[in-house]
Amino acid sequence: MDKNKMKEYRKKIFLSAYSGGVGHLASAFSCVEILYALYLGSVMRHDPNCPGWDGRDIFVMSKGHGSLALYAVLAEAGYFSESELYKFCRPGEMLGGEPNCLEVPGVEASTGSLGHGLSIALGMALALKADGKNNHVYCLVGDGECQEGSIWEAVMSAPRFKADNLTCVVDSNHIQKMDFIEKVMGSENLKEQFESFGWQIKITDGHSVADITEKLSGTWEPGKPRCLIAETTKGKGVSLMENTPEWHWRMPNKKELKVFCSELGISEKELEIVKRGAN
Repeated sequence: MDKNKMKEYRKKIFLSAYSGGVGHLASAFSCVEILYALYLGSVMRHDPNCPGWDGRDIFVMSKGHGSLALYAVLAEAGYFSESELYKFCRPGEMLGGEPNCLEVPGVEASTGSLGHGLSIALGMALALKADGKNNHVYCLVGDGECQEGSIWEAVMSAPRFKADNLTCVVDSNHIQKMDFIEKVMGSENLKEQFESFGWQIKITDGHSVADITEKLSGTWEPGKPRCLIAETTKGKGVSLMENTPEWHWRMPNKKELKVFCSELGISEKELEIVKRGAN
């Protein structure tokens, strides 16, 4: 995948956050390629012209604070106009800080309270199996989020019910809200932990659309839930934000803004346009 294409997505994400004055930038920047592979890399079956199509695969974004990346990809896929991105977090507008399935076309579950998305996805996968359907359910979780006990209840349950129509993708960027995960309660042994519960595991370069697509679309063992651990960099694409915990939730100051604009190719005119909320 052309790096310039991914740079363009990160530019849209930043401009979306800039238009609303808020945003989890670093968390969104780490999962851009993952979401692109799912929606635009031929992994998922979906139809933006009919979001409720019965034959679609389902995606649940458990790490809902990365919503800016999801919105950018959904807009590119055709679920809504790109102009909606630049109304982010404005009163009365569609795109809020966390995905809302009642407001945003293409969003299957309202998330943001961390640890719940994988259980929701498992329930969806089991319902599809009960109905004899072959739709697949994908769920994106963060590695910091994997400190939540409810994640492990779902991890324990999925193999018991042979939920091989469920794939958990872990955005393994090694940073959570306050610090690096190993300094809080996180684990650097997610592969071994998921395997110990009976999941099948693959590991991918989380910033390679081609590798993510190949791993997800490749052969998996039947009868077991799937887990793809995507090794990523939090804040990927902007040098001062990469691998820096303080960027979990903040916007740049005037000096830092110059770095964002330089590295993402953003002009003063573009900043002015999105700040006004112009189309």
